[in-house]
Amino acid sequence: MSLAEQLTRNNIKGLVPYASARRSMSGGRIWLNANESPFANEYQLDSSVLNRYPDFQPPELIQAYANYAGVEKNQVLASRGADEAIELLIRTFCEDDESIMICPPTYGMYAISAETCNINTKKVPLNPDFTLNIAEMEKHKAGVKLVFICTPNNPTGSLVSHEQIKAVLELFKDQAVVAIDEAYIEFSPETTVAGWLNDYPNLAVMRTMSKAFALAGIRCGYTLANQHIIEAMSKVIPPYPISWPVAQIACQALSADGIARMQSQLEQINAQKVRIEKALTELDYIYEVLPSASNFIMFRTEAKKALFECLIAEGILIRDYSSQIMLDNSLRISVGSQAETDALLSVMQAFKA
Repeated sequence: MSLAEQLTRNNIKGLVPYASARRSMSGGRIWLNANESPFANEYQLDSSVLNRYPDFQPPELIQAYANYAGVEKNQVLASRGADEAIELLIRTFCEDDESIMICPPTYGMYAISAETCNINTKKVPLNPDFTLNIAEMEKHKAGVKLVFICTPNNPTGSLVSHEQIKAVLELFKDQAVVAIDEAYIEFSPETTVAGWLNDYPNLAVMRTMSKAFALAGIRCGYTLANQHIIEAMSKVIPPYPISWPVAQIACQALSADGIARMQSQLEQINAQKVRIEKALTELDYIYEVLPSASNFIMFRTEAKKALFECLIAEGILIRDYSSQIMLDNSLRISVGSQAETDALLSVMQAFKA
């Protein structure tokens, strides 16, 4: 046994890291496995400040995102993607003998971040129609300090109704922070709960610029919450979480021109999504296409292994979720460009199950 193995914390020794798209799959010529935008936009950078540490929370960036989200600037905390926000919430609010609650199938980093911090995870599976099972959540609420709800949900693309979110906020109002993950909210903007911050002191909303803003490579995310939650998280976050280049690019993306470009690109992505959904319903080897409020589509096929391998052989990478609870025979496609959609559908329509 190596020295590192001897010294590694017990809860880390058996930890299975998150199988991100880049970590679990390499190669390929068309990446449709990570819910990224197909658009690569150009930005201008000022290198004259790179010899200086960045602001803890760059004021121009915080104000720009507050304006975009329709909240106050003291209700915004910028972080290195929404992934850092997940860990910050756990480290800020959970003690060693407490738990987070998640509702699988959902984003895998909630449970992994909790395990990394030696915090328990209570899992209350979604109902068969992918709605929350609030009765079961109530049965298992003891010791829960933090609840994660993803809507639109990754990986199913399903939405959680406002009525159910309000019910969870009330259920945990004196006990836990309810963190609503809105990573894909630009694809279903009318469903945001960011406007509820003043009404629910236990509400936190997580956002990212990785999806609709086409900025997965800069790792920029946000937590929206009341001032007291933001101040508590600010005690835990490292001193320089947002680099100068990230702040500059994010501010340009949040300008009027940047938002207009994002919305135009979002329309193009949605057009390709409609094409893919229609084509999938016409393939006889696919028996279900799940409704999606995001930039990805999940479908079920008994030929999932052969199809998955066929696409890989053609250099097209999608995501296999069939090992997750309630997702047997499920594959997920991230919506790409028109050319990527053409290539994808050409292979899928030629495939013989």
